Amino acid sequence: MKSDFSIFMSQLRETNVDLSFFTDFIKVEKNTSAIEIHLNNLNYLLGKSDLDGAIDILHAQNPKCFQALIILIAVRRSQNKKTINKTGDCVLVQSYFDSLEGIKKYINETGLWDIFQNHKIKNLVDYVFGVEVGLDSHARKNRGGTYMEATVAAYFENNNIPFADEISSKDMPALSSLGADIKRFDFVVESKGTVFLIETNFYSSGGSKLNETARSYTDINSKISKIQGHEFVWITDGLGWKSAKNKLEGAYNSIPRLYNLTTLSDFISEVE
Repeated sequence: MKSDFSIFMSQLRETNVDLSFFTDFIKVEKNTSAIEIHLNNLNYLLGKSDLDGAIDILHAQNPKCFQALIILIAVRRSQNKKTINKTGDCVLVQSYFDSLEGIKKYINETGLWDIFQNHKIKNLVDYVFGVEVGLDSHARKNRGGTYMEATVAAYFENNNIPFADEISSKDMPALSSLGADIKRFDFVVESKGTVFLIETNFYSSGGSKLNETARSYTDINSKISKIQGHEFVWITDGLGWKSAKNKLEGAYNSIPRLYNLTTLSDFISEVE
């Protein structure tokens, strides 16, 4: 039986992550290694008093290595970042690497000329490793949802509950009543003749997305509740819900199987 909503709110956790959340060093190392040869070639430029001449020599031998310059200002080629050049035109940052003249302009106008010439960077491989760590911090928001899924999956595994993950509604004919929109559920658990369709999320901060999530899941629950042998389960947590308390309370009163990480054990005890 569900607890009082005020108790549910008091159980919300400030965080669901451990120290491995903050930086994905495997990805950092992979990204750095992918351009390590180019970076080692560019190391030739460090500390050169005649940097202009050194760029000429390196460009004649390996012009492609200059493509790696873009990451030195914490920008990826895939981002297609644009900038205003000295003549006022809007151009792609990576377009500077199409010519020797453009490369020199890039190094000068970004401030790298002084950095290179005065040897303020000792090794570009180590430098880019640090840049990648910084860029990876932007991925933390996406990892938050992944961590919640991993936490719930661990609960299932530790209690020997079989489950499938990332299941699309189009692969379940019984869910045709959900309409044309394809819904992908984080987990599906079958137990005692019932198929439990499970969504998970964690919100450490507030925002308009929480209101839409509560509304959307209330609607999904209403549709699934009409399908025999199927139930919707929403597992959510995080202090971000304090900013959308009213919306969550509405969903709490409408969705019978709404759990947080504390009450998740109640669901597990039912499906074991």
